[in-house]
Amino acid sequence: MGAYSPGSTVVCPHCQVTVQLLGERLKGILITPHHILGEAAASRDGYRLDSSVCPNCRQVVIAIEQVSLDQERDDYEAAWERLLVPPAAERRIPLETPAHIAKDYREAAQVLPASPKASAALSRRCLQAVLREQGFARQSTLSEQIEAVLPDLPTYIAEQVDAIRVIGNFAAHPIKDSRSGEIVGVEPGEAEWNLDVLDLLFDFYYVGPARAEAKREALNAKLIAAGKQPMR
Repeated sequence: MGAYSPGSTVVCPHCQVTVQLLGERLKGILITPHHILGEAAASRDGYRLDSSVCPNCRQVVIAIEQVSLDQERDDYEAAWERLLVPPAAERRIPLETPAHIAKDYREAAQVLPASPKASAALSRRCLQAVLREQGFARQSTLSEQIEAVLPDLPTYIAEQVDAIRVIGNFAAHPIKDSRSGEIVGVEPGEAEWNLDVLDLLFDFYYVGPARAEAKREALNAKLIAAGKQPMR
């Protein structure tokens, strides 16, 4: 059963809410040479199209799986799965994120289903932009920038950021500022991981400080209304 099959519990690619998709698994459309040509077909491998509905936003989710017949189990096993509707899972970008950084992030998410390598290149460039603007522009490679920023991050974020360097094997292909968008090979799941880590950094660098400033302003307003000195 695919990740987006009816009955699966997933984060809805439309509304980003964790749900159990609605629909009937048996209504999935199986497309193989055998189903079209019958016994004359040379192969029973093919594709399966699953459609379901999110119970939260009521939007349709359609995914395609490449499948092959398991002779012993007399059932089909999926090799890979790709979203068709929506073409890529929506990823929410905080409003506090600078526009030029949000643009690279959004493009990295949009091209992920078609090219994980292109997505990873865009997300790495996005990461470098974040680190440069946080004061790590002197380091010449992304690996060095990551090493420099780790002591400034909470442990739970630092470990995730460092994993980008480890999983990406930057020692094999050091990514310099001048080649931050370089297309290099990626490990399975690496492109998605990059985007997940950027989510953490957006919250740490942009959302958290903005919320703290809003709370400070609200507190100062109360202090002034009470005839007291505001916080510096």
